[in-house]
Amino acid sequence: MDIAHTTPVERIARVLAGNDHSANAAGVERSASPAVEETWQAYRQQALSVLKTLREPSQGMAAVGDPAVWERMVLQAIAEAEQDSREPVGAAYSEAFND
Repeated sequence: MDIAHTTPVERIARVLAGNDHSANAAGVERSASPAVEETWQAYRQQALSVLKTLREPSQGMAAVGDPAVWERMVLQAIAEAEQDSREPVGAAYSEAFND
């Protein structure tokens, strides 16, 4: 199983930024990567809102897995995001790759 080195909120924020910038989505830039790198943090609050809506699994999700585990995992992701918002920009990223 793959384990991400970034928080779910960062990944969601980057997707939202990419959607706004990329010509493959709603944007106009052929290569959105530089714009995403510069702007993804502006999407953190939207990303956190998306994550908070996922606290409760759907009926189908609950049928194939443990809803309590799902909820704990999403709550942990929310806690990580809230902790990251209190750290200087880039601190969590640096820690993830300097362990």
